[in-house]
Amino acid sequence: MTWIYSELALVALAAMLSPTTLSFSVLALVLGDRPLRTGFFFYLGALTATLGIGVLAAFVLGDAAASSDPSSPKTWVAVFDIVAGALVLLYALRLWRRPSDPAKTQAMIDRMRKLATSPAVAIVGAGAALANPGGFIPLALKALSETDPSTTEYIVGWIAFTLVSLLPLAIALLLLAVARSWTMPKLQAVQQWFQRSLKTVAVGLLVVLAAVLLRNGIAGLT
Repeated sequence: MTWIYSELALVALAAMLSPTTLSFSVLALVLGDRPLRTGFFFYLGALTATLGIGVLAAFVLGDAAASSDPSSPKTWVAVFDIVAGALVLLYALRLWRRPSDPAKTQAMIDRMRKLATSPAVAIVGAGAALANPGGFIPLALKALSETDPSTTEYIVGWIAFTLVSLLPLAIALLLLAVARSWTMPKLQAVQQWFQRSLKTVAVGLLVVLAAVLLRNGIAGLT
């Protein structure tokens, strides 16, 4: 059972360090005159959307992926792991080889600058669409289901995954609330670090996650 929790932890970390999600989150904070307002509603949108998916899955999926023998996953789960592992690996390679696109970066900045002056409901909607864990959600849903949880345990586990995946934005909001003048320059520095180094960290983590998924899937089929 330990390997299942390890996989879930890797998925949460990969979601937390997703370059796209982090970039949108930081831009939501640094581009407006009211960063705490924008960041709060952006976080609220991501939080409610992600939690809603997990609560629904607790009743629809539940423990469907759990096996009577934790060391031998169900066939469909093993196949899922192999396909997911291959997709994660392809994504990591694409991310690594993709050159920086100034036009795309500028379009992202323009979009988030406009969002900073939008009504609260628009910011919440943008957070739900841009700051959720995205493609990591199916992986987390499956891994959590493999732990053979009750409905309550599934919901609690999903809350933990959601909070971890959104942790950078939550910490930034807390720092803004406590010390805005100190935090804003740090966020701008973090934005520059994203452009230089985050891709390397994210790719490395994705490759490890892909290896774990492929290993689990192949072991399950053999």
